[in-house]
Amino acid sequence: MDALFSRSTLGSALALIVLSASPLRAQETATPNDVADERTGAYALTGATVTVSPGNVLSDAVVLIREGEIVAVSAGDSPVPEGYATIDLSGRHIYPSLIDIDAAYGLPDPTKPAPFSFSKAEVLESETPGAYNPNQAIRAEYDAVSDFTVKAKDAATWRGMGFGTVLTSMADGIARGSAALVTLGDVSDNEAVLVPRVAAVYSFNKGSSSQSFPISPMGSVALLRQTFLDAKWYAAQSPKPFTDESLAAWLELQALPQIFTVDDWMAALRADMVGDEFSVQYVIREGGDAYQRVDAIKATGAALIVGLEFPDAEDVTDPFAADHVSLTDLKHWELAPSNAARLEAAGVTFALTSSGDAKKFWPRLRQAIERGLSEERALAALTTVPAALLGESLRLGELQPGAIANLIVTSAPLFDEAMVIEENWVAGERYQVKGHTPDRSGVYALSVGTTAYELHVSGKPTAPKAELRLPVEEAIAEDAEDAEEPKPITAKLTFDDGAITLSFSPEKDAAAIRLGGWELDDHWAGEGRLPDGAIVKWRAVRAANLPDAEEKGEGKSEGDEKPALGEVIYPFTAYGTANPPGPEALLIRNATVWTLEGEGKLEGADVLVRDGRIAAVGQNLAGRNARVIDAAGMHVTPGIIDEHSHIALSGVNDIATNSSMVRMNDVVNSEDVNIYRNLAGGVTAAQLLHGSANPVGGQSALVKMRWGMLPQEMLIDGADGFIKFALGENVKRSRNPASIRYPQTRMGVEQVFRDGFGAARDYQEAWAAWQGLSRAEKARSPAPRRDLVMDAMAEILDSERFISCHSYVQSEI
Repeated sequence: MDALFSRSTLGSALALIVLSASPLRAQETATPNDVADERTGAYALTGATVTVSPGNVLSDAVVLIREGEIVAVSAGDSPVPEGYATIDLSGRHIYPSLIDIDAAYGLPDPTKPAPFSFSKAEVLESETPGAYNPNQAIRAEYDAVSDFTVKAKDAATWRGMGFGTVLTSMADGIARGSAALVTLGDVSDNEAVLVPRVAAVYSFNKGSSSQSFPISPMGSVALLRQTFLDAKWYAAQSPKPFTDESLAAWLELQALPQIFTVDDWMAALRADMVGDEFSVQYVIREGGDAYQRVDAIKATGAALIVGLEFPDAEDVTDPFAADHVSLTDLKHWELAPSNAARLEAAGVTFALTSSGDAKKFWPRLRQAIERGLSEERALAALTTVPAALLGESLRLGELQPGAIANLIVTSAPLFDEAMVIEENWVAGERYQVKGHTPDRSGVYALSVGTTAYELHVSGKPTAPKAELRLPVEEAIAEDAEDAEEPKPITAKLTFDDGAITLSFSPEKDAAAIRLGGWELDDHWAGEGRLPDGAIVKWRAVRAANLPDAEEKGEGKSEGDEKPALGEVIYPFTAYGTANPPGPEALLIRNATVWTLEGEGKLEGADVLVRDGRIAAVGQNLAGRNARVIDAAGMHVTPGIIDEHSHIALSGVNDIATNSSMVRMNDVVNSEDVNIYRNLAGGVTAAQLLHGSANPVGGQSALVKMRWGMLPQEMLIDGADGFIKFALGENVKRSRNPASIRYPQTRMGVEQVFRDGFGAARDYQEAWAAWQGLSRAEKARSPAPRRDLVMDAMAEILDSERFISCHSYVQSEI
């Protein structure tokens, strides 16, 4: 035994024997098919640098694990209690395993929706069998845990990235049901599930729903708002007039953390507005562009889930094709990696997600750190923050007593480029990820037979680079002032489980010297062949660290320097500026002013503007502290108002016959370059209308063309409400043979209006009757159902909303 094993290797072997005997934690209610095994799985991890939580680091610490939980974490001088198998991790680093709260691990792929087409036959009723919501996109009854199953190969991939726990959910629907919190161990499905229903998930994407409604972002908002109202009404009914398992599940899920997935920052603000209306604070899985409106995102008060999906560089090698690459895309490529850093600087709470991309996760995370994200915040975003957002801080995210023993063992500090994840412990079970690759960089005294060299080893531990310097005796012999510095000899150096191969050609075009051998305790040694075939012995002893220039990579090309990042512009498109224009004091002098009032046209007049409003019109006005514009020979008129426009909207049409529940206010797109173009043409305000797909369209948005402002900042405060109606060919759709939607004649269009107003009158009367009840009577009789369609139609009847009607021919009017 003494001849075969050193003391250190014998100790490692014994530790492995103990570990191999450790059983997997079994489900207690399962019937065993073997003899009883009562061992406790107790381990003491010693000697490592342990990060208990972000910013809390212990050197040479002891981590005690028993029955899948952390028992204690203490300084290295703490004794190891009896009954623990000691594992020496000296030189290693231990961190809490990472947590990803945006995953689909263990679930089937969602059904792909068929693409929408106006020529495709509409689906008006839900095709989901069962007592569920009449809209298929409301899938609150779905439980991810019901479809979850452990997938060993996928779990190993996740563990290789450093994750021990994920929140898994189905990305299908507007109300997507519940998400399950699961571990990434090779255990039974039952044991992997930590919390079967830990969060509720939502989006604006209807997913696999085959129904026609909704087809637009404002339709999704309307469906969410109506579902909130329906759930409240349904809860108040006793007995229930019908069964809706989706609404029942929706009500139960409201007590959980609410996670909303969006595509961009405008949708994030839209989701937050829905939440504010119903007193819900969403955790928002943003779309990678929150940096473009950090202040507005921060003002929502929402915590974020931030992805690392950075765009690839655009191909601009073709100078003509390059002209078609938008400034928006170029700026996003430049600034997207700084997203997390900018959110950190603003004080926004966020978790990070890998998006399940094992190849790009660590490179992109390091890229985010290079762009300013602090390492401490990066670690928190992958451990303590996601645990806190799910209410699981006592069990996950920190190495504290009572927590689940989820931890990773790394070869170097977590965010070092050379870091290798060697082990990932999940619920106290040890999973080997990668063997430890030692850092062999340094200067070695290499002797090959009677010839001496300097061997310089650099590069990553997993991909070492080697260079040989001129043999030592030749370097001395050539010690002359005019001697050129000898060029290093590139060598090929490989390591394989203790075996070494080293080959190099001492002179250009010469045959190679080939060496083979072993890594021993304090040196490398072996035998090789010289170019003439002679066998020679060789030996290498580490003499020193690499010189600083080699160690630190000095002399890198200028292309390796960190890029100087440009500014965020508002809006994030062509003609955007770093500082959005705001109201200022202006004095326009000597213009021809068209007042369009009783004064008519004034020659040589002045216009004074203060705080965004016209303060005075006349001659020789005093404009203290105002910027003066000499408009001699020019004309000043009121801005043009476009009464019928569809610009600056993230959606124009929805599909319901009566779409009065949708609001164009919800989908104002302040990034549309057409705002700038309209301003250039003199348009300063517009009514943004729903399209003409339906007899009754959506509610209008009345906006000022405030270039660079947020969507809601474009809305005109206090403006009267308007709504789009339409007549004619579009709404009756009789030229589309696939259409089954009512109406299909002009007579039917008229009847839609009559039915809508008649139903709204009945709706008003029902609410008036309920409002007239006494308090006791109201307690026995729940309020009528709020209907967003009827609310809008009733506003028209009460002259609180006005109609802008589209027609094709005079006879329709």
